[in-house]
Amino acid sequence: MFRTAGCPTFAALHEPGFAVIVVAITVGGEMRVPRPQPHLDEVLNSEPGPHIAALFDFDGTIISGYSATAMLREKFQRREMSVEEIAETAQVIAQHSLGNIGFSGLMSAAAKFMKGVDEESFVAFGDELYEKHIARKIYPETRAIIEAHKAKGHRVAIISSATIYQIAPTARDLGITDIKCSAYEIEDGVFTGEIVRPLCFGEGKVIAAEELAADHGLDLDQSFFYSDSDDDIELLERVGKPRPLNPNLKLKAIADERGWPVQRFASRGTPSWIDYTRTLYATGSLVGAFAAGLPIWALTRSQREAVNFSMGLFGDFATAITGVELEVEDERHLWASRPCVFVFNHQSKADVMILAKLIRRDMGGVGKKEIRDIPILGKLMEWGGTVFIDRADGKSAIRAMEPLVDAIRQDGKSICIAPEGTRTLTPKLGPFKKGAFHLAMQAGVPIVPIVIHNATDVAPKNEFVMRPATVRVTVLPPVDTSRWSVKTISEHVREVRGMFLRTLGQSEDDAKEAAKPAKTAPVKSAAKPAAAPRPARTRAAKKAAKG
Repeated sequence: MFRTAGCPTFAALHEPGFAVIVVAITVGGEMRVPRPQPHLDEVLNSEPGPHIAALFDFDGTIISGYSATAMLREKFQRREMSVEEIAETAQVIAQHSLGNIGFSGLMSAAAKFMKGVDEESFVAFGDELYEKHIARKIYPETRAIIEAHKAKGHRVAIISSATIYQIAPTARDLGITDIKCSAYEIEDGVFTGEIVRPLCFGEGKVIAAEELAADHGLDLDQSFFYSDSDDDIELLERVGKPRPLNPNLKLKAIADERGWPVQRFASRGTPSWIDYTRTLYATGSLVGAFAAGLPIWALTRSQREAVNFSMGLFGDFATAITGVELEVEDERHLWASRPCVFVFNHQSKADVMILAKLIRRDMGGVGKKEIRDIPILGKLMEWGGTVFIDRADGKSAIRAMEPLVDAIRQDGKSICIAPEGTRTLTPKLGPFKKGAFHLAMQAGVPIVPIVIHNATDVAPKNEFVMRPATVRVTVLPPVDTSRWSVKTISEHVREVRGMFLRTLGQSEDDAKEAAKPAKTAPVKSAAKPAAAPRPARTRAAKKAAKG
């Protein structure tokens, strides 16, 4: 059963301009008591204005875990570290854990490994690291808090001891342009093996925050700082609103003593065995659902009715077992103009079960050819009406979709297609391909946009496990294609994509801005600014300075 967007919970939390994340608890397969989100609620009720800063630590706060760990693991898997480097790195980390060396010693050791490396290559490495590991670690709850601050006109910044190469891709995704972080020294585009002092750690983060306040007229006494670690106690004490997120034991004890509000997120990080079990059952339920449809096929001799039964059963069971609940706005548009071409933004592997629950019957789809080769699954999807295409071969893809025109015209089936062509790393909308629009035009049926707001909460790209969440879906009115032509198709694609962007609270400008390097600067010395060494500027900072 769907909940509508007009329910009291949704109405109380939603404000234009950003997506509200509602995390649900599922126990024994039963929903659903919304998990309280005191930090988000506080922001929604806070004073607006650009004089207020929302400062965020990175590791453990914006993302689960540590980006440095992901970086080391990736380098090890690529065999880009020698045995000696591995042994030395392990020794340094152990010494840091024992308290024998501080963060400065840890960074100095890391800088030595960087000596002689071209910065450009490390920028590219950071982007690749983001796509493979970091993007799926972003807490959706933190994303919601950031969006809420931006909607209030607050200045959002990241202040982290990590480097720009770890942070920048995530910052672009979140639309954050202000970054204060630790830095390696660079000369002529090459790492020297030294660090830029002071580092953005401990008191260095206070210096960074005060620089930011001086540059933008911020009132730190009215500002927020979100962190997971007691290492940030100096900045937590400096701001007016310290807000621990996922705090370690020491910070939790300090927060309890001082009455600081604490919040923990379970949407990312190490999944529980329950999450794994739910995911396996949900994935396997596709086979079970189609098996349950076989008796209907045998009795009615109708493959179509059997597939309809199986598809609805799969959608209901898979969403229930994973703890996914749908809040659907304007559900009536799902049924108003069938047959049609449903187009949806593809955020997650959970989209399959979400669409099965929404559309339920008389539907076909398009999938990449690689799925056809998956044992059992490929055959089931083919039996269910999926057409597999080679995305690398445009002409082949067009020929493969020709039967879909017949399925629409002759069989009255609706076709479901993701015009982005693949899952996106984040909720940001990707470019649209034209295939779905050509199909609708040739078949003479309308386009019905299905806007999925936050399926990444369930399972972001590259994540196997699906977790409980409430997913918002908006079904837009049917788009008439009767007057479309090949000459005007690009314009119509832009129009429909614009509908998605507006419904998601995104803009084309946001997408362009996300592609730009984030602005960053190492922390300058507060004691002797004139005598401080000239900080090395990253490529991102150089581009930002040039405008």
